[in-house]
Amino acid sequence: MGVSHAPSPDLTAPDGATPAARSIVALSGGVGGARFLRGTLSALRAGALPGVAADASVTVVANTADDWWIHGLKVCPDLDTVMYTLGGGIDVERGWGRDGETWATSEELAAYGAGPEWFGLGDRDIATHLVRTQMVEAGYPLSAVTAALCRRWEPDVELLPMTDDRVETHIAIADPEEASGRRTVHFQEYWVRMRAQVPAEAVVVVGLDRATPAPGVLEALAGADLVMLPPSNPVVSVGTILGVPGLREALREGPAPVVGVSPIIGASHVHGMARQLLDSLGVEVSAGAVARHYGARAAGGVLDGWLVADTDADQVAGVEAAGIACAAVPLLMSDDAATGRMAAAATELVLR
Repeated sequence: MGVSHAPSPDLTAPDGATPAARSIVALSGGVGGARFLRGTLSALRAGALPGVAADASVTVVANTADDWWIHGLKVCPDLDTVMYTLGGGIDVERGWGRDGETWATSEELAAYGAGPEWFGLGDRDIATHLVRTQMVEAGYPLSAVTAALCRRWEPDVELLPMTDDRVETHIAIADPEEASGRRTVHFQEYWVRMRAQVPAEAVVVVGLDRATPAPGVLEALAGADLVMLPPSNPVVSVGTILGVPGLREALREGPAPVVGVSPIIGASHVHGMARQLLDSLGVEVSAGAVARHYGARAAGGVLDGWLVADTDADQVAGVEAAGIACAAVPLLMSDDAATGRMAAAATELVLR
């Protein structure tokens, strides 16, 4: 049975003015999502987002399907990247991990032959994982642990994991030595060790079908005035968030317009591996195809609006024909100011 699209809310104030949005929810992956959020917050607090109050609250629902356990530690790459980026502790050049990082522990582990050597844990970063692991093993849910960690970093958002349940992404790759002709590797091995250079045959998200949204996620969507999909991976970042049972339906039925930013410029991604994973789904690698993959909310998808790069302006008509408002603007996040202009274009598209 299809999910009906909730009627648009009456946003007209008695004096004819449209009240400014006061609650934003963003569904985010790691590096790309975090950079978009940093620029969005900068523009927001400067009062530069059309239709949005400068003191609007922001809730970020982060992907946790990239999480894994290594050396007895629970590592949550996307949660940490958002937390460090918005809290001022990120290594800006890499886009992930801590600033001023050292690697003595990883070097000692390598000397012991305690792999995997391809996944390094920085000494400062390990402190975060130690605190998280101790709290998880003491019985605290991931959402409570994340809130405790954020009390140090003060990221100016409420940061929520998509679920408190264990969910892990695995990538199926060809392997002629296996009877089936292929094997699966953890997402981190595919991304970090293989650098996504091996064609992905399928994406397998273990535990996703049994997961439930973390506390606060559905409530945030139900109370939002605007939902944003940053330029995160549509398959293993935003895609896995939307795959949590009940979350896609909440997004469709919620009162807020949903606007996304394309992670694809031209025929490839700017950062990450969206191209490889879109190929595994048989989705054309283009900004327009990703919009149609998400689908129009009025037709059972999740989008009301979509930004494509100015160099992809020829795809605007196709996106609009699918029932999604669309605009072409510069999408390279060269600095916070440029990113803030992207966010402003997104809000203007659906809140005008």
